[in-house]
Amino acid sequence: MNQPAENQPQVSLAQSSPTVGTFRERDGALEWSGRQETLRVEPWGPDAVRVRARLGGPLLDGLPGALLAQAPPTPSTVKIEEGRGWLTVGALTVEVDAEGLVRFLRTEDGSEVLSEARAHFWWPGPRLYTAVGNGHHRLEQRFAAYDDEKLYGLGQHQHGRLDQKGLVLDLVQRNAEVGIPVLTSSRGYTLLWNNPAIGRVELAGNGTRWVADSARQIDYWITAGTPADAQRRYSAVTGRTPMLPEWAAGFWQCKLRYRTQDELLAVAREYKRRGLPLSAIVCDFFHWTHLGEWRFDPAEWPDPAAMVAELNELGVKLVVSVWPSVSPLSENHALMEQRGHFIGTQYGPMAHADWPDKGVASTVQVAFYDATNPEAREFVWSRIRDNYLLPYGIDAFWLDACEPELKPGFPENLRYWAGPGLEVGNMYPAENSRTFHEGLRAEGREEIVTLNRSAWAGSQRYGAALWSGDIGTDFATLRRQIAAGLNTALSGIPWWNTDIGGFHGGDPDDAAYREVMVRWFQFGALSPLMRLHGFRDPGTPLGPEMTGGPNEVWSYGEEAGAVLERYLRLRERLKPYVLAVMREAHEEGLPPMRPLFLEFPEDKLAWQVADAYLFGPDLLVAPVLEPGARTWTTYLPAGADWTDAWTGETYEGGQAVTVDAPLERIPLFLRDGARLPVAE
Repeated sequence: MNQPAENQPQVSLAQSSPTVGTFRERDGALEWSGRQETLRVEPWGPDAVRVRARLGGPLLDGLPGALLAQAPPTPSTVKIEEGRGWLTVGALTVEVDAEGLVRFLRTEDGSEVLSEARAHFWWPGPRLYTAVGNGHHRLEQRFAAYDDEKLYGLGQHQHGRLDQKGLVLDLVQRNAEVGIPVLTSSRGYTLLWNNPAIGRVELAGNGTRWVADSARQIDYWITAGTPADAQRRYSAVTGRTPMLPEWAAGFWQCKLRYRTQDELLAVAREYKRRGLPLSAIVCDFFHWTHLGEWRFDPAEWPDPAAMVAELNELGVKLVVSVWPSVSPLSENHALMEQRGHFIGTQYGPMAHADWPDKGVASTVQVAFYDATNPEAREFVWSRIRDNYLLPYGIDAFWLDACEPELKPGFPENLRYWAGPGLEVGNMYPAENSRTFHEGLRAEGREEIVTLNRSAWAGSQRYGAALWSGDIGTDFATLRRQIAAGLNTALSGIPWWNTDIGGFHGGDPDDAAYREVMVRWFQFGALSPLMRLHGFRDPGTPLGPEMTGGPNEVWSYGEEAGAVLERYLRLRERLKPYVLAVMREAHEEGLPPMRPLFLEFPEDKLAWQVADAYLFGPDLLVAPVLEPGARTWTTYLPAGADWTDAWTGETYEGGQAVTVDAPLERIPLFLRDGARLPVAE
């Protein structure tokens, strides 16, 4: 349905080459075309639309992105009249004017949720395409800024801010910095930048700008509604997480690193001898013969079958570290290079990082397998299957360094099967987790969990858990993890955790660090996943023989150890509740770790709380985040009554309260009379 140009309004001569575009309805979508640009707005789930725009040709289907291939069927209407077009999908109405400028409105009252904004009245408009060659452009998409707006999500970052308004964030994957381009606004919308290109997002006071350094078209998805409804909508179109296996809801023991089979088994046996709950133990890196051979070194792990059998008898799951990098010393390197299974390079040799390996005194130049290549995924999985799953039944994996960990970090030099590094680089960690998800499914495994150091939009549908990377070991770092976890939760990744105690250092014999460990362990027990890890003092240099200091709950002295044991048992008592909350994530897309405003969006103060959270719907957690603190103040949202889970005292919501917080106690509050087995 084309609208004749003579019926369209004229535009302002203040703009350069003002354009009156042409509208039409196509397959339920609203299209606008003008000045060689095509814009399409189409329904994409309840209360949601997908917007795509391209310069110089028809829109392209099949480009890499996070959205599932098929949108949920949704009733919608298209109207074109008087030089404007409208598409309405439930609570969201999209208006496109004669010049192609897009506004998102609340259907109920027509008020503005979000609008595109021009950079300048003359040039450019809200969408800018700067050619970089071969049909690719540096893309910019501008939206208006709003003085009262708060912005959340965007993956996991270490800046410590919950509300990210005013920040500039790189859209790139780095250790501890995970770019997931989905943004939730206090104005009642959630937007996914459906583009794995390297770039950035600018959340400035004078506008919001999304930038892709090199891509072929603009592509984003937006939904209107409360934050909880937005999580349901977003997870429906990017894929919901599987149901968390019961074992994964318990306690994971880990350190850098158990060097031998005997070391690892001794730790598992000691947990059971002490009667302490233990669900999983991790076999970390350098357990392999060579990097990229993905098998146990028999000199250090002489009988993996016996090890796994004993762990199974103890009720402990073995999790094995798998890196995506391949040493030139690996038996797989020549074959993988011949078959084109490595990420290519635009310039220089096919090597992406330097890394120590066994059998050499110096580092070697390693390559990364190309997880965007289906054949490379199949090859790597075949080695994992034949060396871990089939002989020993190992089906839980730690996917470390999966950004991938480039040295130096120049994604523009990479050439993937799916496209140039600048265009597709951010999707690598999701595709890496896909390798294991598809492989385990093909072997009939229903329970799938991988622990990942990086992620992208949609990673959750592959059973990918995320941890916050190699971070510091002090109270300031602990505080930053609260905001990091909450923004991760709003980015669609429900399975999240930190290295309890932090990663880089920490002396188990130091009283100050023991306090950090106790407070972090309390937070860890009330996190989606609970995992103790770190490179404790005294550490040894990076290399195949490296290890760190002790990192088990009894490593921190009698007083601290008693508190850690108490929270191990608390986690065990709460496992039924944890699994019920995980079922909500699986079935509805609601994250286990929730900012207060997810449950209480009408409370304006709840949108400002960055140091407390809800664990599921019924338990408010207020970690103690300062050394020496023995009382703690936290805000309780309006709209509910809150009962101190330790003392039984009840408070009306909508106020800040100060409660006792001795070293053995993390402040916990139960919502509206909920009953959970917190107290022993």
